[in-house]
Amino acid sequence: MDFFHKAKAVRLRSHHDKYLLADDDEESVNQDRDGSSKNAKWIVELVPGSDFIIRLKSCYGKYLTASNQPFLLGMTGRKVLQTLPRRLDSSVEWEPTREGGQMKLKTRYGNFLR
Repeated sequence: MDFFHKAKAVRLRSHHDKYLLADDDEESVNQDRDGSSKNAKWIVELVPGSDFIIRLKSCYGKYLTASNQPFLLGMTGRKVLQTLPRRLDSSVEWEPTREGGQMKLKTRYGNFLR
């Protein structure tokens, strides 16, 4: 996506007007209506060899990572975390897709960040 190719850092806001923040525990992420803190800023890294895939790094230098851990018991959603993996693999890679006036981030496994 051209938007991310030009961006150095972004703040991710949901359709509920909440921002994705890196928690101070340097592992969790949460949502908050106040997106003015440094924790709401995510550094955009382009994945070499791909025009469409990005990585997002928190203010703590850790990557926004898709996990297989359930978000809530009985729900279909999965947790996202901030991690510093030994090697950068597909769990830290996101594919931005535009849908109307909004941007969605999809994991390499086809799940969307919600």
